[in-house]
Amino acid sequence: MSVEYAPRPSAVREARAEVRRQLEGWGIAERGEVADVAELLVGELVTNAVVHAGSRLRLTLFAAHGVLRCEVADTERRVPRVLAAGTGESGRGMFLVDALAQRWGCHRDGPGKTVWFELGTCGADGCGRRQP
Repeated sequence: MSVEYAPRPSAVREARAEVRRQLEGWGIAERGEVADVAELLVGELVTNAVVHAGSRLRLTLFAAHGVLRCEVADTERRVPRVLAAGTGESGRGMFLVDALAQRWGCHRDGPGKTVWFELGTCGADGCGRRQP
């Protein structure tokens, strides 16, 4: 699934709702907290794209072999950093991604970048947890 959004605050709500619909369609939403975590983390990545890139962004989801991969692409070249979870109103998005995703990363694409994370969807013990 791949959807493009304009850089407006409503994109965060729209992207989260699209993630929920897609995961329900794939039968993944029933598997514990995967859908809740995916919605939360997609919301953080889309918020970062809206705030820092200020350009159109693309949300892409893949699910195969017990892994859900969520990607958000924008035109900002700066790579996101994980900041300590302080008491400020911003700066915790990548901290949450780092804490909750099985894996995550970022790669530059032409004029911009793609930030991605993966969650396990298999329902087995340890599936979706960070690998050492």
